[in-house]
Amino acid sequence: MIRLLSRFSTTITALAAVLSVGLEARGQVDTGVPEELKGVDIVEHVNEPLPLDTRFTDDEGEPVTLRDYFKGERPVLLQLGYNKCPMLCNLVLNGTFDGLQGLEWMPGKEFEMVCISIDPTETSALASAKKESYLAEFDRPGARRGVHFLTGREAMSKAVADAVGFQFRRQENGDYSHAAVLILVTPDGRVNRYMYGTKFESSDLRLGLLEASEGRIGTPMQKFILWCHIYDANARGYVLQARRIMSIGGLLTMLVLGGGLAWFWSADLKKKKHKSQHTATAAHAAAAN
Repeated sequence: MIRLLSRFSTTITALAAVLSVGLEARGQVDTGVPEELKGVDIVEHVNEPLPLDTRFTDDEGEPVTLRDYFKGERPVLLQLGYNKCPMLCNLVLNGTFDGLQGLEWMPGKEFEMVCISIDPTETSALASAKKESYLAEFDRPGARRGVHFLTGREAMSKAVADAVGFQFRRQENGDYSHAAVLILVTPDGRVNRYMYGTKFESSDLRLGLLEASEGRIGTPMQKFILWCHIYDANARGYVLQARRIMSIGGLLTMLVLGGGLAWFWSADLKKKKHKSQHTATAAHAAAAN
């Protein structure tokens, strides 16, 4: 219910924002980027390490370091935002948990999910309430141990944001302007992939986590499916790689052709052998007479 109310609230807020911009635009000339969005961007730092020694407070009020979630075993789904965000963070988290519903993998087993607040005024109690609201609807027994909402000092969250190229801006009313993105991180703490938007398909999350895991999770068939795909930022998801599909098709063609030729040669050899045996038998009978 909390999440449904959150979605309704964010939808109303979004509509109000669109109407407000539309009314103001009548009397203003478009000068490019809105003032509140200046300095807001994502500068991809693929393969760059995260500052794992940064210190936070988890949603249970315990001190932790980012390193606690990077043990070299599981990939990490990283989200930066803040718990009091009136719209965008809720949309990103809604889309993320909706996508995770379609995965057979479990947070805490195949991957970790870490949400870091960029607002230094937020408390662990607020983070805990946010986490509980999502886990209540996610309804996956055991998921609690793999979902983490962290809060902490500005220097700590800013260090992580800078490391992944997450540029945000605090507005005069205390809200933050930022991008909608999920960041997939390798088990040893290096940025692997950025996934943009507020809607994440289960298949894309599966392939993204599989790719970030560097072979540590997933079945051989899932890894083969990943090999056949590539992430397309414009499509905001994974798409088939035509070149690899063609190479697979060529390989299958060669195998079928090779198998056909082998069968033909084998049948021809049997035929010749049978004919030779028949000739030898006839010759032997003639000599006996």
